[in-house]
Amino acid sequence: MRWNDIWNWLQSLDAYGGWVIQVFIVVFAALCFNLVVKVVLARLYRRLKATENPWDDALVDAMGKPLSLLIWVVGVAFAAEIVHTEAGAAIFSAVAPIRDVGVIFSITWFLIRLVRRVRDNVIARGEQQGRVVDRTTVDAVAKLTRVSIFITATLVALQTLGFSVSGVLAFGGIGGLAVGFAAKDLLANFFGGLMVYLDRPFSVGEWVRSPDRNIEGTVEDIGWRLTRIRTFDQRPLYVPNATFASIAVENPSRMSHRRIYETVGLRYDDAAQLKNILVGVREMFAVHPDIDQTQTLMVNFNSYGASSLDFFIYAFTRTTNWARFHQVKEDVLLKILDIVDAHGAEVAFPTTTIHVPDGIRAQLSQPRQAGAGAEVS
Repeated sequence: MRWNDIWNWLQSLDAYGGWVIQVFIVVFAALCFNLVVKVVLARLYRRLKATENPWDDALVDAMGKPLSLLIWVVGVAFAAEIVHTEAGAAIFSAVAPIRDVGVIFSITWFLIRLVRRVRDNVIARGEQQGRVVDRTTVDAVAKLTRVSIFITATLVALQTLGFSVSGVLAFGGIGGLAVGFAAKDLLANFFGGLMVYLDRPFSVGEWVRSPDRNIEGTVEDIGWRLTRIRTFDQRPLYVPNATFASIAVENPSRMSHRRIYETVGLRYDDAAQLKNILVGVREMFAVHPDIDQTQTLMVNFNSYGASSLDFFIYAFTRTTNWARFHQVKEDVLLKILDIVDAHGAEVAFPTTTIHVPDGIRAQLSQPRQAGAGAEVS
């Protein structure tokens, strides 16, 4: 195609008022601007990601897709206005409200993405730096912020479309009663989740269990309706939040110590060594590095058992780690066995003694042999 042909084609388009060229230029400009913005944001994000500020890279990362949508909404709306001016079709009168709603949606999408990115950055960087990050508080603030953004954006969009916000709120107040009765379980779970956030009986990552229900595991997520708990056999357990308002919840993750409480029995033949053994066990506890001396510490003769002299040990370890606690408990029990053995005593086991009165003799019968047999007494 020669340049004269191209020029003639452009003049033919101009005969229609040039609006086709204008629409093409607007769409092409939107496409180019969108590509430039993506390249700039990608390079800026790589630089800001290395900083310790959780806001800057979150802001740039959250801006990408909503800004691209905003560019296309404005560009296409501008092109549609050009067509509307030329064609005058009634359908194009809806361009302005759709454009306004699109702008509101883009801003809302950006703010929600920003809140999510900031939450992830705060948690990730806190863990990398070894700081204690309260995931429950961070999640609660992020969810409340997202809900506030969504409600505000909805009201602004309704006002933009010509609906009276005061009328909508009044209708919501009346309809809220009916919705409340119809969705009472949903609302109960919502307020149950709110109470979990406020009362803080447990947080994400903690080990919880309930003596009232078969609930035990590690908290993975606290939602507005459900709390997800990972049981120790790796099964996900979904508990409605309203359940926590009516059951007792135990949080072993917040214990300060773990308890060793065991009973040891000695033979009645070792009664003379019992006092010395108790003294030896007390001395062992007094110097044990993993036993907290500031907590209750007891080693006492407890009862006369059916076949043993029983004494109990009662102490608290410094560690709360489950695996480490069992290592300490094992060491304590082995040391007690060494003390008992060092005093020439033995740990009792269930025995039965039969006293046979004088004058009674036991008869032992033997099977008859071939050809003859005899009974021996």
